[in-house]
Amino acid sequence: MSRVQTSSRALNHVVTDFFGQVARAYDSATLQRLVYRPPQDQVVAELRAAGCRRIADIGCGTGILTDRIERELHPEVVYGVDASAGMLARAGRRSTAVRWVRGPAERLPLADGELDAVVTTSAFHFFDHPAALREFHRVLAPGGLVAIATVHPSAPASRPLQRLTRSPKFPAHAPSPQETRELLERAGFEVTDQRKVHRPPLPDFLIPDVITVARRR
Repeated sequence: MSRVQTSSRALNHVVTDFFGQVARAYDSATLQRLVYRPPQDQVVAELRAAGCRRIADIGCGTGILTDRIERELHPEVVYGVDASAGMLARAGRRSTAVRWVRGPAERLPLADGELDAVVTTSAFHFFDHPAALREFHRVLAPGGLVAIATVHPSAPASRPLQRLTRSPKFPAHAPSPQETRELLERAGFEVTDQRKVHRPPLPDFLIPDVITVARRR
């Protein structure tokens, strides 16, 4: 096993344990409104415009976005995938229509070409990027959509994460917009859009999220 693979699994273990413990706080109305809902709005808009019918939300946490996708878009199937049992326990109480699945982004428990959209918000920085994108490519049908919303590494809110991921134990896990674009292109995607996520009343410099949208070649 390579050092990168070992580091990635170590990081996944740390993140999974952490989010299993903070799942309840994650559902805070203020936290959701200021931090998480703006990128989720962008993702829902992309899915609606593309008419996606078979969707997976990777790193779904307590399932707020996944449940919203199911209720607002009425897809044929929507999966909420997360590595944290604590997060999925809360997600399962939110909806019985969503298919909740435990697993890491780097080893998705989904079939080849099963989906026409994969989305992830506020979680991509915790993944082993090349491995996760290979899985996104595998589970998407040709032409399938991927939408990734993640914090820019220059954001003040990302600094604790950056200190962690710059540790010798872990690979860097907060890519810049340009790096995200390059990672997608190397994984076999064509980037179709990349833009800032605005979240009034917070100033953009505080949490300058970026959403990147691409199609599987």
